[in-house]
Amino acid sequence: MGVPSIMDVDVRGKTLVVRADLNVPVEGGSITDATRITRFAQGMKPLLDRGARLVILTHFGRPAPNVLDPAFSVDKLRPALAKALGVPVTFSDTCATDAAKLHASGLADGQALLCENLRYNPGETANDKAFAEKLAALGDIYVNDAFSCAHRAHASTEAIARLMPAYAGPLLEEEMRMLAAALEAPRRPSVAIVGGAKVSSKIAVLRNLVAKVDHIIIGGGMANTFLFANGAPMGKSLHEAAEVATVRDIRALAAAAHCTLHLPEEVVTATDFAAHAAHVVVPNDQCPPVSMILDAGPKALAAFQAVLADCRTILWNGPLGAFEIQPFDTATMELARTAADLTRKGMAVSVAGGGDTVAALNAAGVADDFTYVSSAGGAFLEWLEGKTLPGIAALQDAAKAA
Repeated sequence: MGVPSIMDVDVRGKTLVVRADLNVPVEGGSITDATRITRFAQGMKPLLDRGARLVILTHFGRPAPNVLDPAFSVDKLRPALAKALGVPVTFSDTCATDAAKLHASGLADGQALLCENLRYNPGETANDKAFAEKLAALGDIYVNDAFSCAHRAHASTEAIARLMPAYAGPLLEEEMRMLAAALEAPRRPSVAIVGGAKVSSKIAVLRNLVAKVDHIIIGGGMANTFLFANGAPMGKSLHEAAEVATVRDIRALAAAAHCTLHLPEEVVTATDFAAHAAHVVVPNDQCPPVSMILDAGPKALAAFQAVLADCRTILWNGPLGAFEIQPFDTATMELARTAADLTRKGMAVSVAGGGDTVAALNAAGVADDFTYVSSAGGAFLEWLEGKTLPGIAALQDAAKAA
């Protein structure tokens, strides 16, 4: 990808300004899921062991600009970060001031500093060069280790990379490597599972994927729209009648690229969107007028499982049905277990991403069995769309200019 790695640099005695994504869920002041912190720390530990000094930058939530609301302070993340890194972590209550610079200059080899929420300053989201210059003054080398923020042209992801030596961190590298392996050079045959509510939100994803993979399994409300384009009745089902032309266009692109699209041949319908609602399995063209399609049926699941069994790369973004409520989570959960089983047996490489997808894999208890589960949300989606991410482009440009 033309992005240099910080792991190839002699970092002893160097102060690394590291952009992390420590935007973890917090309830009642306590972290409810520290996955992003632990994954970030795993990559930073070898750098600390080699004598690097870390100045860690992150955002947390969406505070109002110039309003120092303590609810958005990142100081609450420091104990978990220190535990994960295995070293004490000092704190600067600013991130782009002389005080922050003084904190950074006081670091010794193998020590770490966490700076206050980047988004307290409007210069962050405005990609302000002056703000980026103040961040760059905190150290010697910039390291982007936040792939999940790389789709944003912000001061700490884009502008700063053009002001000092810039490198990819280990977590960003891993993300790029795994996504490239699944999308740019997959083991064949390859399949993408694309679900979710709306075709309109995944048009660019589908247009890009049909040229990259051999099969696409379409689920969720998106599948309803494809079925509607076939003339199937929808009853009260979620679908987008205005996207029929888009569906036809995607089908034409898939045919030209020899990519096979797979829709559920039978569906699970119910009159109520509620847990354990009475439900009926019907062919995909027989949804009753008073019902809604909420999941793929058993025959559809079996057909999808057969596709996965024949593929060597599985890429997943989006659930197959209303996975939040039972029994309409069945197809998503069972297909996730199939993908995990194939991965454990060494028969497939599996890569998944997106908030709902990760939640579904966790609910199925198989997230740890996938080859890679992306912690990125919007960046993962834009990668699937084939877009150039500003944070990655800035690192590539910096490498060319070096």
